[in-house]
Amino acid sequence: MTTESSSVFDAVRTVLAVRRYGDKPIPKAIARRIVEAGRLTASAANKQPWHFIVIEDRDTLRKLGALSRTGPYIAQAPLAIAVAVEKSPYALSDGSRAIQSMILTAWAEGVGSNWVGFGGMNEIRDLLGIPKDFDVLAIVSVGYPVDRIGRGKKKRKPLTEVAHRERFGQPFS
Repeated sequence: MTTESSSVFDAVRTVLAVRRYGDKPIPKAIARRIVEAGRLTASAANKQPWHFIVIEDRDTLRKLGALSRTGPYIAQAPLAIAVAVEKSPYALSDGSRAIQSMILTAWAEGVGSNWVGFGGMNEIRDLLGIPKDFDVLAIVSVGYPVDRIGRGKKKRKPLTEVAHRERFGQPFS
């Protein structure tokens, strides 16, 4: 296994959702790399149905936190990325893939993040001036974690419970 593939697996293995952020701003180069990871993600038929709105304005972040039922902590994040997608059959999958790429890239940079919401965010679409022919898939809150968090301490089902070989129910070992 190459060092690069090891570091990708390490990010997947250790990434955790972060919901408490410090005041330290995200350096422009890291913010750019996070958004670039979303842009570079593969998409069905290479349609790239996404747009990324990067928000750093404190007032807008507070409004996003107030409008996000599942993510009021966006208000404390130094940065958030709203992911708007075209209304198309593959946009949900493609946008989700882009979000995961951004989350893993942030984590590899020592930056925490979390996926907030899942569609139906018309008030946020209006707040950010996103055209009505797009849906806001989610918002990714981004920041340096306030709490020291253990890398990789996850509660996941064992591989033997979720992976099968050739047919469902045959152990993957």
